[in-house]
Amino acid sequence: MATREEQAPVTGDLVTEERIPAKMARHPTVQRLRRHPAGAPEAVTAAWLREVSLAAGVDDVGFVSIERPEMAEERPYVEEALPGVRTLISIVVRMNRDNIRSPARSVANREFHQTSELVDEAAREIVQALAQRGHRAVNPSMAFPMEMDRYPGRAWVVSHKRVAVAAGLGQMGLHRNVIHPRFGNFILLATVLTDARVEEEGQPVDYNPCIDCKLCVAACPVGAIHPDGHFDFSGCSTHNYREFMGGFINWVEAIADSKNGKDYRDRVSDSETASMWQSLSYKPNYKAAYCLAVCPAGEDVLSPFLRSRGAFMDQVLRPLQQKEEILYVLAGSDAEAYARKRFPHKRLQRVTTSMRPRSVKGFLGAMPRFFQRGRAKDLTVSVRFSFTGAEQLTSTARIVDGALSLAEDDVAPVDVEVTADANAWLEITRGRSPLKAMLLGRLRLRGDRKQFKRFMRCIGR
Repeated sequence: MATREEQAPVTGDLVTEERIPAKMARHPTVQRLRRHPAGAPEAVTAAWLREVSLAAGVDDVGFVSIERPEMAEERPYVEEALPGVRTLISIVVRMNRDNIRSPARSVANREFHQTSELVDEAAREIVQALAQRGHRAVNPSMAFPMEMDRYPGRAWVVSHKRVAVAAGLGQMGLHRNVIHPRFGNFILLATVLTDARVEEEGQPVDYNPCIDCKLCVAACPVGAIHPDGHFDFSGCSTHNYREFMGGFINWVEAIADSKNGKDYRDRVSDSETASMWQSLSYKPNYKAAYCLAVCPAGEDVLSPFLRSRGAFMDQVLRPLQQKEEILYVLAGSDAEAYARKRFPHKRLQRVTTSMRPRSVKGFLGAMPRFFQRGRAKDLTVSVRFSFTGAEQLTSTARIVDGALSLAEDDVAPVDVEVTADANAWLEITRGRSPLKAMLLGRLRLRGDRKQFKRFMRCIGR
């Protein structure tokens, strides 16, 4: 380490009064900066950012301070991605509607992916413009890739939907897509993080563009969207995202478990294998996204629906309903029961879940997302989980009137008490038999075991 005498002060835009080793001070770049110090970062206005964004190909843009209450859940993640972040810039790029609506899903998928490339490129140009003004900025991917070391937990850096709503670029519809007041839900979103402060912020739209037509309910082939607002996350993710993340893991396991080629073909059809190849070669295929395709909301979108609802449904809704296709469902799930009744001409293929939690906290957090409301409609049961070992926590789950609730401070009597070593329980959720854990005393059940089995089926296990 250089002594105090061997260090030299650095002036200009470098840290004031800092001392660096004399050898470094003699470096040509350091000397140039000392002779011609860079100025302070240039101010950034909302008007300038909007101009830059539109020039980059964005159709709409909004700004949100990291200090806003709506960003509280996002803050730890965006600050990890860009320490010192002050502003989140939400951008919108339109998609071509008829491509998304086409029953030929290859057409729809190309539109998704081509537009996503435009979104990411536009976000990158905004980052470059901010950097030229002396500001730090990053553009997390609008979709994939994500932080897969966190999977199956929160793998995304920032929730683009949450930021877009806070920035005034739309509201969430019944189908859980952001609906832009003008462009409808035929949009893709991205977020740029920057340390620049933008005084003029967007505010949430004061009405919801969703017209409550329920066409998304009618279009969903696995019944994931309910008229009362309930959303079946597992039904949607199992089918629509069959060739993403969890579904891809499931397919790889089918290969690994197959004894030979014939056994593999018995498990996976040739068309599914070819579809997986297409996803690997040309980016993943969405199996449906019909909820987005049929949505008529938005000023630029609504007129055909208002002119003739019958013609709109004949041209947009019914071709998707009538399409013969494979629907991927979990065995015994609400999605399977719905699809079998509502779309008997569509072929059902049972698959197993690959959404295996990495922690017991994650297991508890996933319960509401995998809750099977249809299975629980006639069930009243309460289960207290007490985990020991690597993770120590207690939580009580109750199913009453088809609804699931979780509470850590619930001390009321329960029907079943589960005491388990955290690691042993995670192994069980990943398919390991519970017998060994019970024999070793790492899993203990007290109470009505039949009720417990019914409970576990209601949470997709």
